[in-house]
Amino acid sequence: MNHKTECPGCGLILPDKNLAPHEYYNASGECWELKGELTAYNMTSGDPTFIHQHCVDAYGAQHTGSQTKVITTLFALVGLCLAVEYHFTGKQVQHAHMNFAKPAAGWPSLNPPHKMNELTILDVLNCEPGKPRDRMIKEWATYVWNSWRAHHDTIRALCKQHIKDERIQSLLR
Repeated sequence: MNHKTECPGCGLILPDKNLAPHEYYNASGECWELKGELTAYNMTSGDPTFIHQHCVDAYGAQHTGSQTKVITTLFALVGLCLAVEYHFTGKQVQHAHMNFAKPAAGWPSLNPPHKMNELTILDVLNCEPGKPRDRMIKEWATYVWNSWRAHHDTIRALCKQHIKDERIQSLLR
C-alpha cells in the first residue's frame, strides 16, 4: 500500500513515512524533512545574502498553528514584509530581527489565512539548484506574504514602531 500524509500547514501531500508532526510548527514530519533538505542546500550554497532567512520566514508563516509561538509567526511575517516589500536581503532581515523591541502591550496574535497551499517548499526543491531555485524561494516568500494580506498593515506598523535601528528605519520610509 502507498499511504500518503497531508501537511496541515501547507496542504502538501507526501508519501507517509510515519514521521511525527513537528512540535512547534503546524507541519507533518514529512514536510519538516523537506525543510531540512532545503536548509542543507542553503547552508552549502555560499550565498552571501543569506537567502535561507527567506526560507525560514516563508516556512514559518506557512506552517503556523495553535502550537506555534506568537513571536515565531510575527517574526516570520516581519521578515517576509521586509524581504518582499522593501527588498531586504536575508542578512538585513536578521539584523532587523535583532533590533526589534518588544512592545509594552505584548505581541498581537494573528489568525492565519485559511489556505496557503498553492506554492510549497516542494515547489522550491523541484527547481534546479542555483538561480532558478533562488528565484522560486523569492516567489514562495512573496506568495506566503500575500496570503497574509489581511494582516499586512499590522506587520508594517510593527516594523515601523519596533525596529530600533535608524538605518533600517530610513529604509522603511
